[in-house]
Amino acid sequence: MTLNRLTCAAERDHSTPANGLSRRIFLKASIASGSGLILGFGLPAFLGDAVADAPRSFAPNAFIRVGSDGKVVLTMPYVEMGQGTYTSIPMLLAEELEIDLKQVQLEHAPPNEKLYGNPLLGGLQATGNSNAIRASWQPLRHAGATARSMLVAAAAKRWNVDPGSCRAQSGEVLHPPTGRRIKYGELAAAAARMPVPESVALKRPGKFKLIGTPAKRLDGPAKVNGSALYGIDARPSGVKIATLAQSPVFGGRLKSLDAAAAKGVKGVRQIVELDDAVAVVADHMGAAKKGLAALAIEWDDGPHAKLGTDQIVAELEKATLESGPVAQSIGDVDRVMASAVTKVEATYQVPFLAHATMEPMNCAVHVRKDGCEVWVGTQVMARAQAAAAKVTGLPLDKVVVHNHLIGGGFGRRLEIDGVTRAVQIAMHVDGPVKVVWTREEDIQHDMYRPCFFDRISAGLDEKGMPVAWNHRFAGSSIIARWLPPAFSNGLDSDTTEGAIDLAYTLPNLHVEYLRVEPPGIPTAFWRSVGPSHNVFVTESFMDELAVAAKQDPVTYRRTLLDKAPRAKGVLDLAAQKAGWGQPLPKGVGRGVSVQHAFATYMAQVAEVEVSRDGAARVRRVVCAIDCGTVVNPDTVRAQVQSGIMFGLTAALYGEITLKGGRVEQTNFNTYKILRIDETPAIEVYIVQSQEPPGGIGETGTSAVVPAVTNAIFAATGRRIRKLPVGEQMNG
Repeated sequence: MTLNRLTCAAERDHSTPANGLSRRIFLKASIASGSGLILGFGLPAFLGDAVADAPRSFAPNAFIRVGSDGKVVLTMPYVEMGQGTYTSIPMLLAEELEIDLKQVQLEHAPPNEKLYGNPLLGGLQATGNSNAIRASWQPLRHAGATARSMLVAAAAKRWNVDPGSCRAQSGEVLHPPTGRRIKYGELAAAAARMPVPESVALKRPGKFKLIGTPAKRLDGPAKVNGSALYGIDARPSGVKIATLAQSPVFGGRLKSLDAAAAKGVKGVRQIVELDDAVAVVADHMGAAKKGLAALAIEWDDGPHAKLGTDQIVAELEKATLESGPVAQSIGDVDRVMASAVTKVEATYQVPFLAHATMEPMNCAVHVRKDGCEVWVGTQVMARAQAAAAKVTGLPLDKVVVHNHLIGGGFGRRLEIDGVTRAVQIAMHVDGPVKVVWTREEDIQHDMYRPCFFDRISAGLDEKGMPVAWNHRFAGSSIIARWLPPAFSNGLDSDTTEGAIDLAYTLPNLHVEYLRVEPPGIPTAFWRSVGPSHNVFVTESFMDELAVAAKQDPVTYRRTLLDKAPRAKGVLDLAAQKAGWGQPLPKGVGRGVSVQHAFATYMAQVAEVEVSRDGAARVRRVVCAIDCGTVVNPDTVRAQVQSGIMFGLTAALYGEITLKGGRVEQTNFNTYKILRIDETPAIEVYIVQSQEPPGGIGETGTSAVVPAVTNAIFAATGRRIRKLPVGEQMNG
């Protein structure tokens, strides 16, 4: 997900002393029971034009505690779902605080948007948009540097020496002239009484010791030995297990229920009936599933009983015949298009996609008369708390939410439908109950990546270069539902990212977006929402233009990237490392894509083999990335690799279809995931840069799709304009 309109203030690099980032903006210090130093920091929470008249808030959004025992505790405002957040963010703190990474201990942040709001998401307490590092880059380094400065000042006061003659190192303050040294823990109480410095100088990149090094994952050992706790691992004392069946048609209701057979299943304790769902509460998951299977349920399918995918696509296609809100306009496309030497036109289509996270949806809840307790892995802690409060009617301060590690988010856990459903069930249960969705329920009641339909055209001059570019597309806007203030004049930056502000020099460009919501189908953020759709369209079409111009796809793109040196740099690196232009066996092709999304530049070259029967196998993917300053290169590579795998699954197989109002896919046999034996060789090359960090988690997903489809064209001459690839190659 992207909200680029909201990010500019927080993404500016302030590596010089923080004269504009003083304590008035970032820092607050206080004494905690006289035993240690507590340092909080905050960023302005704002929603751009949406709340321009509202006062800016500088409340802290995370806390550092330096205890008298020398332990440094970071209350983590972001969640860990495999992306390495719980290693890379502590690296920022440890770098400036001059401590070993292993000295940092983490705590999950409780729900509190005033303290833990994400400045790049308008102050919402959320982990998404590939921006956890971007949002932490300045505040955590400033907090660490300020804490270090106060500890040094406390030591200098104790020794009655000039603070400039002291330095911090490995969790101690040293005074080299006399050889004296003292640990942070011994200084913590005194440091808490020191004045907060008006400004602190951050380290220059050349002085970094941790940032830029391949640090081992702090969460790795616990995940290997099994002690790590995910939401699905939560087991409050006396907890019962429930699983559920929701109306198979979105918007349907429960008509009748015969629970007699289910109640006879050993271990089944209770049947909970809701308006549009039924849950079986039991001693364990096995009994709950058997009980659910024994239920005789009759559903009222409601108004969407006849809904099918073809109907939804037809509505989108029809919408693109009319004009819509203008996302970007440069020059005079109509005039130039009319006089173009060559005109190229195409339509593209992408399907609904499920998240299919390894950890299915789950949530444990204990509702009492005087309070509610929730155990869940979520990307939106405060929203989870608010959802529980709304269902129970309790005030917020009576709802306690325990956050956990997440076994795959991809945007699915930016939604609170699972929490809402669990609380609804828990209100009928005496004691705590953990609601676990089956895989079938998880896939058939997901909140899906939107389906889109695109019309795109370009006019070329006598040299085959684009002089006019016209793009119109229709589909759902997630932002309009999820964050209404950020949806303005029919547009939002998440849906349009990758379609506007292209890296290429296009003198005349016009892009329109039409919001068309599918009837009854819930849509949600999915790893790289806007770019996952738009980059496929724009980079596939750029390839079509190169073919029309009878030019090499890499050479063609290079000509258009003279004003985007970072984009050209990753293109050249990827092409060189992939051996672009070198001969390939028959039936094998190379395809390329270039992308600027999430403040990161990326190019990918895919090598794809197409068999005689039309099956496509991706043999190799080469990726070059310029994501600005790299905090942990191991995490960057891992994230790019995982994003590529996620994108390959979507490109080759991903598709959610509806028939009779019902999602046709049920489990991994019908919603196929890339298998280990299909995994290509993946090479990731990182460009060294001192620019502020860009996003990583979602970039690889969107960039790989057009690289694959362009490679298929190179191998076969067959252009893929509709995903997934497998359906088109077999069609």
